[in-house]
Amino acid sequence: MPTDPWPFVTPGIPDSLFERLPGIPLTQRETRLLMLSYLRLEPESCLWDVGAGTGTIAVEAARLAHRGQVIAVERDEEVVDLIQRNCDRFGVNNVQIVAGSAPECFPQLEPPPQRICLEGGRPIKEVLLQAWEYLAPGGRLVAIAGSLENLYALSEGFATVQARSLEVVQSVINRLETRGGHRLFTAVEPIFILSGEKIS
Repeated sequence: MPTDPWPFVTPGIPDSLFERLPGIPLTQRETRLLMLSYLRLEPESCLWDVGAGTGTIAVEAARLAHRGQVIAVERDEEVVDLIQRNCDRFGVNNVQIVAGSAPECFPQLEPPPQRICLEGGRPIKEVLLQAWEYLAPGGRLVAIAGSLENLYALSEGFATVQARSLEVVQSVINRLETRGGHRLFTAVEPIFILSGEKIS
C-alpha cells in the first residue's frame, strides 16, 4: 500500500502534493482551511462537494468525516479521473465521484447531505437554491465567490432561502516564496466565503 503523503490528522495538505491538470481550479490550502472550518464536519457527515475541481476539498473532507461520505460532483470527465487519482493518492475510499452538471444531477445523488460545499456551477444562484432543497434541517452550506457577480448572486440566494447564522468572510492571504535570491510575499487570490445554516 502506498505511503500517505500527508500522514497527519490535521487538514491543510500542501497544494504541491495534489496532482493537477492545466486550467483546472485548485482550492488553495489557506482558503481550503477556512472552508473546512465553516463546514463544521462531523465524523459521520455526508458532504456534497459541487464543482469539485481538483478534489482538494473532497479529499480533506473525507479524511475528517472518516465514517461519513463525500459526494464529489464534477461535469468534466477528465477532471473526474483527476479527482479519483487524488483520492487514491491520499488513501480515501469514502468519496463517490459523480460526473454530472449541477443542479441537474441532484435528484440522482444519495444520500442527502448534512453539508454542502458549493465551489462551482452555473447559474450559481440557481444551483444554491436547488441544493438547499436537499440539505438536511440543521445542515450547513458553504460557498465561495471569486467575482463580484458571484458574490451578489450567492448573497441573493442565501437571502432567498433565509439562511440562519449567515457569515461572509474574505480571505486575504500572503505566502512567503523564494524567487531567485530573494524571499517575497506573494498574494493568494482573494476569495469570499459565505456560509449559512438551514433551520428546517
